[in-house]
Order: sequence, then structure tokens, then C-alpha cells
Amino acid sequence: MQINGIPYRTIWLHPAQPNCVQIIDQRWLPHKLVIEDLNTLEDIATAIRDMHVRGAPLIGSAAAYGMYLALVNADRQSDWKNLLDNSAMTLMATRPTAVNLAFGIDKVMAVTGHLSEKEDLVKAALKAANQITEESVAHCYSIGTHGFVLIKDILRKKPKDNQTINILTHCNAGWLACIDYGTATSPIYLAHEQGVDVHVWVDETRPRNQGARITAYELLQHGIPHTIITDNTGGHLMQHGLVDMIIVGTDRTTRTGDVANKIGTYLKALAAYDNGVPFYVAAPSSSIDWNIRDGVAEIAIEERNAEEVKMIQGWDGKEIKQVLLTPQDSPAINYAFDVTPARLISGLITERGICEANELDLTAMFPEFRE
Repeated sequence: MQINGIPYRTIWLHPAQPNCVQIIDQRWLPHKLVIEDLNTLEDIATAIRDMHVRGAPLIGSAAAYGMYLALVNADRQSDWKNLLDNSAMTLMATRPTAVNLAFGIDKVMAVTGHLSEKEDLVKAALKAANQITEESVAHCYSIGTHGFVLIKDILRKKPKDNQTINILTHCNAGWLACIDYGTATSPIYLAHEQGVDVHVWVDETRPRNQGARITAYELLQHGIPHTIITDNTGGHLMQHGLVDMIIVGTDRTTRTGDVANKIGTYLKALAAYDNGVPFYVAAPSSSIDWNIRDGVAEIAIEERNAEEVKMIQGWDGKEIKQVLLTPQDSPAINYAFDVTPARLISGLITERGICEANELDLTAMFPEFRE
């Protein structure tokens, strides 16, 4: 995708230093575009934990590159199994909810476990990280093509004097959360490119405001009409017929179709269900956890620093600052995700097509995961 007319991805190898990974440091968007160099496993772990990078597909790619950098920087006489195991543990400790983290690590572990020479290990790890990255791009594009079919179906049913498709999204499941195209935004980008009059309601997504900061930034850069709203506005819009469909992303989807996504997603799904608004989840297969069935009981929900709730970051005209919103001594709690039960989901948009949110349909779409 593009920033100021220049093509970017969210993560890439430094063109002159192949042992350096570069990222867009998303903490400073939309006010600054900062490109950060990551040279070590620890750099990658910090970037994931402190949300320099964020979004399930991007986290998976970053984790794979972290394993690669661990091998690059290791001594030739290292105990490779121990090194890989410890590197995996370091990365797994960063953020617990997105299954893509383990997906990226496991892919590297699978291709390096039988190797013993540093050159072979490094080459295999890099190849795996690159493959994960390119596969993510391809999957996001495919999600866009399948999701565009849904948009066209809604468009056909709208009156001729009202051909604007109003889509509500929550958090950022755009290209900045992935590598390119995004998951929830991919159908929107494709619709816009095909001349569909699409407008996006952008939830601000407290407390880190990924919608107001990052989704709005993406859409603005690509000329897509959008309006930022407070997180509690969606239900009102749905009651008044101002939302045609909802598309959100996912950090972990169970084999039965429950979805963990940014905190507040569940409330949007409830409002959509009550108002008959289609609620879709853009779910690449890398975000599906085939080992669990009950999302509420089995998905670990990350609890982040309460200061993210109490403080807010903004631009004062000269610099980026954080200011206190709450009484200094009032306690706060910061759950990063919630779980939307499958019964509230109209369908899952995967790279292979659209299916209902249940085990039968999911495993029909991905028969290799049938039990």
C-alpha cells in the first residue's frame, strides 16, 4: 500500500543490510512516519511487546524474522536446539492472544530443527520468514476478493438513489496490521479501486486508539471516505440504518468459530445482531487455532498496562505528548481483547472463501484440519 504516494510494506529486510529488519514504528502514527531498524531477537521482542508492530499477521511475520536474527547473531558453536527453544520462549512471552505469534515461530522451528550448521540454519530461517510474509500478503489479497463479493451483494439490494456502502470496522485490521492490503480492509480497498462508493465508520478503539490513529491514516492515504466515531456510537448508527455491514479482523479464531479481537468487538457484534446488520470476520488461516473450541474459556486475554487507559497520546502542534485523563490515584484495568461467540458472526472471510462460523463449515473449507 502507499504513504504519501510511496509504496510501503510494514516489515522488510534492509536493502543494504540483510541482517537488519526494518519496520514502520506504529507508535508514532499518524503524526510521524518512523522507520525503525531491528538487529537482534531482543529488538524484535521489544517491538512486538511494546507495539512498534501490531496486528496478528504482522506479529507472526515479525516473530519469524526474530528467530532468523537470533540465528544470525549466534556464535558458530552454539547449542542450536537450546538457542532456538530459548528464542521461541522469549518471543512467545511478548503477547499471548494472537495465535500468529506461535504460527510464525513454529514455521521456523519446523525447518531448522534437523539442521546443525549455522549457514544452513540461517538460510532456512530466512526462507521461512520470507515465505510467511509473502503468504500473508497473498492471503490478505484473497480475503479482499472474497469480501468484495459480499459488498457487491449488498450494493445490488440498495435503492438506486442510495448506492453508498457504509462499513463499520473496529481497531486496525488494515495493511498496517498485516504486511499489505490488510484483512478487514482488503475488501474495502478492492471495492474502492473498482469504483464502488464506499464509506467507512472508523471506531476510535480505546485505549490505544488504533482506529482513530491508524485505520483513519490508512484510509486517508488512499482517498477512501471515512468518519471517525467514538467506540459507543456504532449501536446508534445501526439503529438508524446507517451501517450496511461490519467487517473486523481476528487475533485468534477457534475451530468452532469463536473470535478473539480487540476489546469492544463483542459489543459491536451484539448491536449488529440486535439490528440485523451483517457482522463478518476477516480470518486468514494463520489466525485460526485448530486446537481449541471454546473461545471464552480457552483464549488467553492479554492484560496490558493500566497506564494505557489513564493516559492519552496526541500532537500539541509541536510534538507528540502523553497527558493524564483520569484522577492520578484512580485504578484502571486494561483488557486488550474480548471474544465474540460464533453465534453472533454472519460469516468468516478466509483466503479460501467465505464460510459460516462453525466447526463443520470451517473444516470443510480446510479439510486438512479435520479430526
